[in-house]
Amino acid sequence: MTNIKSNRAGSEAEYDPRTVGEILHEFLKKSDAPFAVASREHMAGFYPNTELAIDLKLLTRKPGRMRVGTNLEGVITHDGPDHYKFVETQPTTDGRRNPHVFVGRYITVTRRDDGTLRINLRQIRVHADNIDSYALGVCDELREALRGLVGEDIE
Repeated sequence: MTNIKSNRAGSEAEYDPRTVGEILHEFLKKSDAPFAVASREHMAGFYPNTELAIDLKLLTRKPGRMRVGTNLEGVITHDGPDHYKFVETQPTTDGRRNPHVFVGRYITVTRRDDGTLRINLRQIRVHADNIDSYALGVCDELREALRGLVGEDIE
């Protein structure tokens, strides 16, 4: 019976037991396999960060705890020292980008993929005799939209 170890080239450390995570990390980092290449391209521009000992509040569309393996789309906010809040966003099942989150007579508000809000003025005829009512209507709708989306009174 031959000793397999004696036929190996390279250092002993190369053949020491490793975790699956280490093997997968090395594969994704160094391999030319299509999956590894696609993974590197997809993750370009992301920086891993681990926050220790934090409070995280989840505001989700369904009651109860998240099941293991569940993914949610939403926005996370660092709203205090060692405190974060995650708000699940409306799922975009129709495939539209930047869905409307408020539609009024004067304005619409859309949410971008990164969670930021964009305010758009709707097309409307403005005459010299209704400039003030138009401006007040825009102001009122803007306050109403932000009050509902931000969740706090704006004074």
